[in-house]
Amino acid sequence: MNKGNCELKGYTLKWCIPSTYEGMLMREFLIDQHLSKRTLKAVKYDGGRITLNGKEENVRHPLTAGDLLEVRFPEERASGTLVAEKIPLSIVYEDDDVLVVDKPWGMKTIPTKEEPTGSLANAILGYFKGMDLASTVHIVTRLDKDTSGLVLVAKHRHVHHLFSLQQKEREIHRTYEAFAEGVMKGSGSIEEPIGRKSDSIIEREVRSDGQYALTHYRVERQFPEFAHLQLKLETGRTHQIRVHLSFLGNPLAGDDLYGGSVLLIGRQALHCKRLHFFHPIMKEWKNLECPLPGDMSLLLDRQ
Repeated sequence: MNKGNCELKGYTLKWCIPSTYEGMLMREFLIDQHLSKRTLKAVKYDGGRITLNGKEENVRHPLTAGDLLEVRFPEERASGTLVAEKIPLSIVYEDDDVLVVDKPWGMKTIPTKEEPTGSLANAILGYFKGMDLASTVHIVTRLDKDTSGLVLVAKHRHVHHLFSLQQKEREIHRTYEAFAEGVMKGSGSIEEPIGRKSDSIIEREVRSDGQYALTHYRVERQFPEFAHLQLKLETGRTHQIRVHLSFLGNPLAGDDLYGGSVLLIGRQALHCKRLHFFHPIMKEWKNLECPLPGDMSLLLDRQ
């Protein structure tokens, strides 16, 4: 694990101005770094600070090559409804800007009105508070309650904003392992629109008026009762893998909401094993993995 200097309460970004920005106004440079006008306004009025070579300057100040520009963002405050809890986290990667955790199945990613505690967001806020880190929880990639695996978290709203831009361009890549019931062969793609089922607030289904969705799959191994799959998503619709496999007639093992049986495993056999993303601050690609959890590994071992 690469652990950053998270004892700092606030969040600061620094740039040494390259010659290509010589003479540009500070405001134009910051917008070019994807700091929105709304963010700049918050920095100015909500407790942040912008300095150039250690001195506070107006954003209309021109830049010179070699200048040191620093933006100190206002401290964040979590929603009053989100409860910080001391719940152990399985941290796969961490630095000053990003946190990646391996979420266990059975844990919600975010709390609900009916279940306000026990979620991953509760655990992350508790972790941040324990480090005296002035940030709320910015979850970039969510997983269903009974799906295990990697979850990407931004440590600041600006980093979250940068990841949101990447998501719109489909530049955050997740690879899943799954067990689908029945027989499947080779590889393929499922390109079917997904929408909310008309008589349910939870279920989704393939429907002509749904949102575009594309799932790629490859059979790793065929077992008597199920196929061991690797899947990649081009889109991120709610329950996408679950709905697409059910549409094929091969629901996830354990996914009784979409036609799967719980005889083999007591939850949907779906795990996010790999996360591949471009770090928006370090400007480099990160490729992270985590192994199958025990219940899925045991099912493979006994076949």
